[in-house]
Amino acid sequence: MPKYVIGLDNGGTLVKAAVFDLTGKEITTRGLHTPVLAPRPGYTERDMEELWRHNCQCVREAVAGAGIDSRDVIGIAVCGHGKGLYLWGKDGRPAYNGIVSTDSRAWEYPEKWYADGTAQKIYPQICQKLLASQQVSLLAWLKDREPAAYENIRWVFSVKDYIRFRMTGEAYSEATDISGSGLMDIINVKFDEQMLNLLGIGEVYDKLAPIRFSHEKCGSITKEAAGLTGLKEGTPVAGGMFDIDACAVAMDLTSPEELCTIAGTWSINEYISKTPVTDGSIAMNSLFAIPPYFLVEECSATSAGNLDWFLDNFFDKKSVPEGRRLYEYVDELAVSIPPERSDVYFLPFLYGSNDHPLGKAAFVGLTAYHELNHCLRAVYEGVVYSHKTHIDRLLKTRPAPRAIRIAGGAVNSSVWVQMFADILGFPMETIAAKELGALGCAMTAAVAAGEFKDYTEAVSAMTRIQQKIEPNPKMAEIYRKKYEKYTAVRTALSGIWDRFSV
Repeated sequence: MPKYVIGLDNGGTLVKAAVFDLTGKEITTRGLHTPVLAPRPGYTERDMEELWRHNCQCVREAVAGAGIDSRDVIGIAVCGHGKGLYLWGKDGRPAYNGIVSTDSRAWEYPEKWYADGTAQKIYPQICQKLLASQQVSLLAWLKDREPAAYENIRWVFSVKDYIRFRMTGEAYSEATDISGSGLMDIINVKFDEQMLNLLGIGEVYDKLAPIRFSHEKCGSITKEAAGLTGLKEGTPVAGGMFDIDACAVAMDLTSPEELCTIAGTWSINEYISKTPVTDGSIAMNSLFAIPPYFLVEECSATSAGNLDWFLDNFFDKKSVPEGRRLYEYVDELAVSIPPERSDVYFLPFLYGSNDHPLGKAAFVGLTAYHELNHCLRAVYEGVVYSHKTHIDRLLKTRPAPRAIRIAGGAVNSSVWVQMFADILGFPMETIAAKELGALGCAMTAAVAAGEFKDYTEAVSAMTRIQQKIEPNPKMAEIYRKKYEKYTAVRTALSGIWDRFSV
């Protein structure tokens, strides 16, 4: 009997369901954009009921598109963006719109907690920098600004835990996600009511669902969910994981020697370690999908999503020659100007900053001489420079890797991947899979179903390195000088962001 597993990936703007066999072969994928609501500057939200419907539709269409019998699906798992906030109400409905990880409305709360010493008191337990987009900050904001919604909370979820709850009717907080929320004592793997009281949100303690691990079975598809997804009632549902863990597992990040970067909406840069980095030099430590490892992470919402914004707002897509693909054509425009002939710099801070909580995107150095291709190159370079900022911090805490694994939307551009290699100064390795988050989820489902004893065995069966891109030494020297200018621009502007509102 054939066996299949499904990975369901909930990103910041897109839902994707992919069906895999147990060799890692992608049978089919279906995806839907879920509109992001922006009722005010700094707010990014989604309709939680619409999100649930889109998840169901993607699964249903993926199973149908694969031409398989749903009885041959041995498991499903969900991954999703970290941080953000998805609340289930006491009235059996969403208690508020889902809040996406690019939201910055709660920026004042981390600043307050650092100013009054609260952040320093809880750091030995959370081992991470407090951020505006974390559940801890958003809950504090909600308590002060939306008390009716706060009072109605039954369960506090991340996005993938919410979707799994709708599939199974069982509420759990999966460890990789909740350990990055600012709500959890990650050293002792528990919630601490006293810590939550220090943060002023002690009421949340009873609204945090029991902690489970990614590979554990966390319920089964209910009759209602079966009707909506096309899956068989009783199909096992695994815990799933934070999407960056899912990508990391799919990229064979199963030993501390490896380092990977994910270039999507967020710039995610990470490695695993048996001990967290607690000297304050790294922004985030969380629990990794493979115990006893911690995921050591440097991240910000400063990556490839900036290019999509630029193309949506400033690029005439009708100008793409007939028969050419948009991003292939844009790649050509970006590299039509050599890097040494383009002294324009772009801060990729549209959705967040890795320099200042109120940092904004900016082009610097524009003159009447510059054209579209100069700006495109600046966007490409600026995204990689932002990744380099994070990776340089990581490399101060560990030995240099032999290569860096790369995933995310940028991997679809050979031009961009080469730029990563040249600017970072390391070979870049890509994986022979299109939907890495969904693949990592599928591995989770397979381990939970007992098909593999652990993730190492699953990776051995389902992951393959596709390509290795070496850096060009001549280009590396050019980019080194440009990165120095980018850093000078970023530093110079850092002093003015306090004058800006969200």
